[in-house]
Amino acid sequence: MTTAEYNHCVEQHADNVYRFVVKNIGNEQVAKDIVQEVFTKMWEKASTIAYQKSKSYLFTAAYHTLIDTVRYQNRFASLETSPEQAYEPSNYDGIKGILEEALNRLPPVQKAVVMLRDYEGYSYAEIGEITGLSESQVKVYIFRARQSLKNYLVTIDNLI
Repeated sequence: MTTAEYNHCVEQHADNVYRFVVKNIGNEQVAKDIVQEVFTKMWEKASTIAYQKSKSYLFTAAYHTLIDTVRYQNRFASLETSPEQAYEPSNYDGIKGILEEALNRLPPVQKAVVMLRDYEGYSYAEIGEITGLSESQVKVYIFRARQSLKNYLVTIDNLI
């Protein structure tokens, strides 16, 4: 990949990668750091990445960096939060708040595949390539995530 192609890739995909990461992690500053790290990795390997595969590389690197970050944060999470506190409903701003709360309850892999499919519009094969899962695994994770979202969203507490 040439420098011009790299710059075009940054202009074309930076917002989508950032949106994917921030929706999954929920922290804008951490999301910015992850996106910067992903583009740094891409720059370091630009000579080995074909321009046509740059979008796939970016989302794959973002996904793996996101998972590593979540694992690191979970390792050092405060032990003071009890399970009751962790799942206590927060103050919602309507449907958007309830949906974000439901998404945040999903395991990281399920949340990532649902976000890639429903927010970013990737096909099952593309999601499999990004996450390193088989196409059937992607379908299973999406099915389970949607079931979990459905079960959470139709509870009496979340009806608007």
